[in-house]
Amino acid sequence: MPSIMKTAGALAALAAVACALPAQPKFTPRQHHIYSVAKRQNAAAAALGLADVDILQFALTLEWLETTFYQQGFAQFGDDQFTALGLDAVQLADLKAIGASEGTHVGALQSAIAQAGVQPVQPCQYNFGFTDAAGMVATAAILESVGVSAYLGAAPLVSDPKILSTAGSILTIEARHQSFIRVVSGAEASPSPFETPLGPKAIFSLAAPFITSCPGGSNLILTAFPTLTMVSPAPVAGVQTLAEGTMVQLQSDASAGATFCGFTNSAAPGGTAFSPFSAATGCAVPPNLAGTVYVTLASGAPASGVLTDDITVAGPMVMILS
Repeated sequence: MPSIMKTAGALAALAAVACALPAQPKFTPRQHHIYSVAKRQNAAAAALGLADVDILQFALTLEWLETTFYQQGFAQFGDDQFTALGLDAVQLADLKAIGASEGTHVGALQSAIAQAGVQPVQPCQYNFGFTDAAGMVATAAILESVGVSAYLGAAPLVSDPKILSTAGSILTIEARHQSFIRVVSGAEASPSPFETPLGPKAIFSLAAPFITSCPGGSNLILTAFPTLTMVSPAPVAGVQTLAEGTMVQLQSDASAGATFCGFTNSAAPGGTAFSPFSAATGCAVPPNLAGTVYVTLASGAPASGVLTDDITVAGPMVMILS
C-alpha cells in the first residue's frame, strides 16, 4: 500500500503536469445551454426505458421512411419536373444522391441491430401525399430537418460510444441534406447557429401521419401525440415568413386541454418559447425564431422553457421560417 507521502508526491506531480498543459477550451454559456436543453428535453424519453437497440430501431424506422419517400418521389416525377423548379443537372444528381444515402443508412442500422441479436424493424406502408415535384422538395426539407432533430435529441440517450459515433456520423450527413435542400428551395442555408433537439415521442408524432400500416413486429413502443395542423395563415409548402406577433390558428382534436402554444427552436431560451393559446384566437408567434420551428399545444408554460411529454397536448407540427 503506498504511503501518504508517496501519494501526496504523485498528486503534486500530476498537478504540475496539468498546469504545464495548454489550457483546454471551455464551453461557452450558449453551448452549456444547448447541452442542458438536450438533456432535459429527453428526460421523459429516458424514462420510457429506451435501450440502445431501441434507439437504433427508432432511427431505422425514420430511415426507412426517408428512403421510401425518395424512392416513390423519383419514381413518380421525371427529371424534367425537377429542372422546371430551377435545379440544374448537378443539383438534381445531388438530390438523388440524398435518397441513395438514406438507403445506405438503412443498411448500416440493420447491420448494427442484427449484431445486437435483434430483428430489425421492416419498412411500413406510407402515404406521402405527393402531387408534384415542388411538393416533394418541400416535404423533403421537413423530413431532413426532422432527421437532424431526431439524431440530436436521441444522442444523450445512447450509452454505447460506438453507437453514438455511428449516429453522429449520420447526423452530420442529415444536416448536409438539410442545408442543400434549403439552398435549392431558395432559403438561407444555415439560419441559426444551433440545431434543435427533439425527443423520440415528438419525432415519432411527426412521422406517424405518413405511416398507414406496419408489418407485425415493426411497431415501436412509442405512441404518437394527437395531430396538430395550422388553419390560419394558410399553410405554405416550404419556407414561410411569419412576423413576430402574427396570430396562428391551430386545430387538433385534443385542443380542449391546451392553454399554451409551444414554439420549440434553438433560439428560444430553454428550448421552447410559450405563447398563450385559445381555440378562438390561436396564439402569437414569439420573437427571434428562425429555421425549423416545432409547434405544439401544451397544458403549461414552464419558466425554464423546457417542453416535456407530460405537458404536451398535441403536435408537434413543423414550421420552417426564413
